[in-house]
Amino acid sequence: MPGGQNDNDEAPDRADPPHPSDAVYADGPDAEDIEAADEELAEQADEVEQGEVIDGDLLDDEEMDTGEASPASPASPDASGGENAPDPTEAAAPDDVIREPDDVEPDTTDGETGEARRVSAEGEPEPMADTEGRPSPKAALVYNPTKVDADDLRARVERAAKDAGWSEPLFYETTVDDLGDDVTRQALKEGVNAVLVAGGDGTVRAVAEAMTGSDVPLTIVPSGTGNLLARNLLLPLDDPDAMIRATFDGDSLAMDVGFASLRRQDGTVDEHAFVVMGGMGLDAAMIANTNPKLKKQVGWVAYVDGVARSLPAAKPFRLMYQLPQRRIHAARVQSVLFANCGSLPAGLELIPEASVADGNLDIVFIQPKGLLGWIFVWRRVAWDNSFLRRFRSGRRVMALRTKDNAVRYSRGLGVDLAPSEPHPVQPDGDEFGEAAQVRVRLEPASLLLALPRGHKVEGL
Repeated sequence: MPGGQNDNDEAPDRADPPHPSDAVYADGPDAEDIEAADEELAEQADEVEQGEVIDGDLLDDEEMDTGEASPASPASPDASGGENAPDPTEAAAPDDVIREPDDVEPDTTDGETGEARRVSAEGEPEPMADTEGRPSPKAALVYNPTKVDADDLRARVERAAKDAGWSEPLFYETTVDDLGDDVTRQALKEGVNAVLVAGGDGTVRAVAEAMTGSDVPLTIVPSGTGNLLARNLLLPLDDPDAMIRATFDGDSLAMDVGFASLRRQDGTVDEHAFVVMGGMGLDAAMIANTNPKLKKQVGWVAYVDGVARSLPAAKPFRLMYQLPQRRIHAARVQSVLFANCGSLPAGLELIPEASVADGNLDIVFIQPKGLLGWIFVWRRVAWDNSFLRRFRSGRRVMALRTKDNAVRYSRGLGVDLAPSEPHPVQPDGDEFGEAAQVRVRLEPASLLLALPRGHKVEGL
């Protein structure tokens, strides 16, 4: 049973709490009300087409009246990138191919294997001499050399540290055998006062895992066009100096970190952190089936290929699940996602109300029934969550519509999952094989993030 509960034990007779993503829906609307709301939304869409657009952001009803645009909210499609998103033409240069920061597979420098290592300011593989001991404060930079201009990035960090009166930074490169967690622990043992990470989502996840509970602030220096955590946090994606400066004179945010304990079919258990979201089922199979060469050429769009490879063999599977101190439930699902953030690539909002600092884990059950069910899934994610919620009239349409069960939400401090048979699992897009049971827990406010001074944290 999930949660290690014995057959003779009885779970508390408490229903799972309602999730705010479903609160806007209602049952049994009148046809006249739906028609009136649809007409209102169509009129608003016409106004937008006639020029009621500011800086590419659609205006809400109140903004239409005042002519002023409000700051982007986490529920908007632009919340995952916003005006800080890189220009597609520049991102595609020089060969007209847009790439993601985690396009290189495996995550290592060509010809380099073995453990990650500390390097000199010039990038030499020999550790820097430190015979006299470095004075505090000092920072450490953990970077993936395949994702960044290492010389430029190290020079930027050195200048910022010098300007702030800190000692010379420590530099660590990742390799195929260490995505960054081991060298981050080495840096913490050195007594560093701050850590910067630059690389793909896998590097960020590994470094965050090692730093959870350390009370040492972590600075994310976005690299490339991916960076899901940075996008969910609305961080500047094209201004590395702003993020580097945040290490020395910025604000901070204590964010939640999730951990997924995977029990294999042979009884072995391993645990991995996630800062964005993890999942079991079709989503993990999609990642496993994505062609790495195609992904290198077209970026996250290659996941469409993974979907095409996974869908023909996709079958719903039975799952027992339980939230802490709640009832045990059974469901037939295609995927179950456990999320700390709600935004996906391409401006899609999976969970508009998700927050990295609310002390709760959001669980999403994808359970379509046939082709119509997949249409409901797409409508919920791409239309309801990513568009209609941005307008008062759109929310009215949703409030009048009967809720479907193709996408179902829950929320809690964790969740235990026990599928009928082992299924693939992914934390933050990293493939970790199949698991016969997954126990997910959340460590609230366990990772301190460095943010630019004055960065708005409401709604994050």
